[in-house]
Amino acid sequence: MIRNRSSNHVSTLYRFCAQSMCYPDPLWLTEKYFSSLYNLLDTLGGTREKELLISALNDSSDYLEDLQVEYTRLFINGAPHVVAPPYGSVYLEKSLQGKYAEKILLYYHSCGYSLSQKADFPDNLIHQLEFLSFLAEDKKQQEEEDFLLRFFQPWYPIFSKLVKKNSHHPFYHVIITIIDFFTKEEKEYGV
Repeated sequence: MIRNRSSNHVSTLYRFCAQSMCYPDPLWLTEKYFSSLYNLLDTLGGTREKELLISALNDSSDYLEDLQVEYTRLFINGAPHVVAPPYGSVYLEKSLQGKYAEKILLYYHSCGYSLSQKADFPDNLIHQLEFLSFLAEDKKQQEEEDFLLRFFQPWYPIFSKLVKKNSHHPFYHVIITIIDFFTKEEKEYGV
C-alpha cells in the first residue's frame, strides 16, 4: 500500500517506469538499470518474473537488439499494425492528437508544467508517467490522484492488456506489470 509513502520514492518509481518505456538505448539500459529492476522485482515479490527476464537476457546473443526489435514491434511499427500504441487518444478516440491529447496538454499547463518543443504527443505514456513523477515530487497529491482518475486509468488498462497478451519478450510484460501495480495502488488507496 502506498498510502503513507514518501513522495520522493513514488516520484522515482514513476520516472523509472517512464525510462523503461523509452526506446532501448545502451546509455540507460545498463547494469545499474537492471540491478535496480531486479531489486524492485525482489521487493514486489516478482521472483518468477525476475527469473524469466534474466533467462531471456542471458539466452540472447544481443539482448539490446532483441529489446529494440520488440519495442519497435509493440509500440512503433508492427506488422500488420502497431500492437500497442502508447498514446491514450488511440484507445479513447481511435486517432492521434485528438481532443484527449488537447485536454491532457491543458491539464499539464494548469498544473504549471509544459512539454519541450521536441516532445512527442502529450498523451504518450512516457509523458504521463513523467508528469506523475513531477506531481509526486512537488507533493501535488490531489492533482496526482485526479490525473490518474481522469486521464490515465480510462485508457491504460486496455494498453496494458495488449502489451501483456502480445509481448514476445518478458521485459515489457514485467515493466507493464510494475506500472499496473503502482498506478492501481494509487487508484485504489488514493495518494
